[in-house]
Amino acid sequence: MLQHPQFDPVAIAIGPLAVHWYGLTYLVAFGLFWWLGTRRVALPQFAASGWTKRDVEDLLFWGVLGVVIGGRVGYALFYKPGQYLANPLEILMLWKGGMSFHGGMLGVIVALALWARVRGRPFLEVMDVVAPCVPTGLASGRIGNFINGELWGRQADASLPWAMVFPQSNTAIPRHPSQLYQFLLEGLLLFALLWWYGQRERARGQVAAAFLVGYGVLRFVAEFFREPDSFLGILALGMSMGQWLCVPMIAAGVALWLWCGRQAPGR
Repeated sequence: MLQHPQFDPVAIAIGPLAVHWYGLTYLVAFGLFWWLGTRRVALPQFAASGWTKRDVEDLLFWGVLGVVIGGRVGYALFYKPGQYLANPLEILMLWKGGMSFHGGMLGVIVALALWARVRGRPFLEVMDVVAPCVPTGLASGRIGNFINGELWGRQADASLPWAMVFPQSNTAIPRHPSQLYQFLLEGLLLFALLWWYGQRERARGQVAAAFLVGYGVLRFVAEFFREPDSFLGILALGMSMGQWLCVPMIAAGVALWLWCGRQAPGR
């Protein structure tokens, strides 16, 4: 049975300036998005449509806004609606923590839809460019969760070689290091599958649809090992809030993939 290493949350300190590990993981996520995005737009199917590195930089800026705003609002609406409706100004207090991936995803969709409208580009084409570049950012975020010792897993059998005690949970219970499971599933595995799938020209929108299905399924699986939020617990049908939010995501992805497949192939 392992013990969580209890990392110092400050990665770099120079005088009064302190850089936290979680901030570094965000920087890594944005850097990887730019690097991968520039390679996506160089593919023949996108280069022929006039995509450039400058477009990727603009998408990154709009995407960051969508992640922050959508993630925070989504957390307030999905997880603690009563608290934030009673104290709406607390939504602006980002330093107190609380972000929702599903809310962040919706925020990104809205932001990129606006960008597509401003630039006169097909929305689904924009999403096809972006989708394979997202999982590495998710992987980076899960490493941040692990370093912080947060979002730990459910109780595990003590005989499990990688079962881990998280002191932040205020218990000595061996748990699944679910942050690392999500790093491997929603991060590395999903990236490998989408990057491979997105190399060839597909019907417009199918790469984005594959992301919805892939993330939804892998997150649904990972939730079986992740400790549900204490203020919500297990909901109807024995599912967590994270799993319930994945259900419409998977359904939308399947419907979009099938609908796109009926359209004219290619771009």
